[in-house]
Amino acid sequence: MKKFMDENFLLQTETAQKLYHEHAKKMPIIDYHCHLIPQMVAENKRFESIAQIWLMGDHYKWRAMRTNGIDERFCTGKDTTDWEKFEKWAETVPYTFRNPLYHWTHLELKTAFGINETLNPTNARAIYDKCNDLIANDPKFTPRGLMEYYNVEVVCTTDDPADSLEWHKIVAADPTAKTRMLPTWRPDAGMNIEAATWKAYIEKLSGVSGVDIRKFADLVNALQKRHDFFAEMGCRLSDHGIEEFYDEPYTEAEIDGIMDKALSGKALSTEEIRKYKHAYMKAQGEMDYASGWTQQYHYGAIRNNNSKMFAKLGADTGFDSIGEFTTAKAMSHFLDELNSEGHLAKTILYCLNPSANEVIATMLGNFQDGSVAGKIQFGSGWWFLDQKDGMEKQMNALSVLGLLSRFVGMLTDSRSFLSYPRHEYFRRTLCNLVGQDIEDGLVPYTGYEEQRVNQMIEDICYNNAKNFFKF
Repeated sequence: MKKFMDENFLLQTETAQKLYHEHAKKMPIIDYHCHLIPQMVAENKRFESIAQIWLMGDHYKWRAMRTNGIDERFCTGKDTTDWEKFEKWAETVPYTFRNPLYHWTHLELKTAFGINETLNPTNARAIYDKCNDLIANDPKFTPRGLMEYYNVEVVCTTDDPADSLEWHKIVAADPTAKTRMLPTWRPDAGMNIEAATWKAYIEKLSGVSGVDIRKFADLVNALQKRHDFFAEMGCRLSDHGIEEFYDEPYTEAEIDGIMDKALSGKALSTEEIRKYKHAYMKAQGEMDYASGWTQQYHYGAIRNNNSKMFAKLGADTGFDSIGEFTTAKAMSHFLDELNSEGHLAKTILYCLNPSANEVIATMLGNFQDGSVAGKIQFGSGWWFLDQKDGMEKQMNALSVLGLLSRFVGMLTDSRSFLSYPRHEYFRRTLCNLVGQDIEDGLVPYTGYEEQRVNQMIEDICYNNAKNFFKF
């Protein structure tokens, strides 16, 4: 019986072990997409307990706790203590066997706190107290301390175009900040014209940009001003959270009319919404190309399924799921539109439904143009898929239908400063996948080819992202 989570965790062959320990493990981290709170980094917040680092905002854990019969007050309630929340999570952990949460939980305890025990109700209080003692006395347990400890070179947050980026300015001006924190352009609020909050958002954007937004050209002008500001602050990526791609034909006059209806509080048809979103996304793509940015598209989620809990807690609280959208043609048309006009930026495509893995993996090759290695990327397993099975399926599809060697690798997509072991989890999975191919005689591992494989591992873990994003 193999020991749980020893030094060769997930590494099932000697070759996999060599690839990880000699090549993947040593590489720095470029976390080019996350949801960390910039203010916490700027202030280098001191946490009061492990519950605050570990459970606050973690909808992965909340979903598991709810499924295990834990009352909501121990997930998101304000009338329960940090210890009570942690205790209920400890009760849930032994029920998460075969869920990636079990692995992530113990990787985080082991790598951050040096705890090699498995968390359960019998030792929960001792582990809670030990972690809290370390948090209180070890300067490592601050946002910057943890990023430095995990060798994070660059971290890219997710930021609205109307954001002042004041916290980014503080970190950028601080010579003691060893991890670069850069903003990422996330313009979803201006795109979701069907939302009840859209009109108020347009007014906010108008105030920040100094542009009176009445027509589509005004909106593009306002966004361009903010886009330029983000570029000045070091932004190199945009990110778009969309259900699907849009390719409905439109004229600017039509979009002006649609905006006028929305600003007047009138209901829009589905076709009008889709035309507006197409125009909005296209304008974003043109800006990204002109600035030399990389555009990211996260699509395929059905969000806020539970309307009762959405009304109570808001978005991103654990009530989203994988969607089914027939969007391959619209994706193709949208990318082709930008490409035909000479405005297709470097692009990363992420899909939440693994049934679309091969769709995306083949879509990449349609728009590679030789200007940049891996110009169009298949993003790492995302959200429900950033676990061993999901990552293997993504890498297998990319391998057989594209070039795994040019893959820009893993990201945390997390709100937690303890999530960096997900990079280790990914690297071990990658090395195990390639190592098994070598053991099976599917990939040579002598002479030149051994050097190429070793370099490929290091590239996917770090070098490809460094060269691709040019931070």
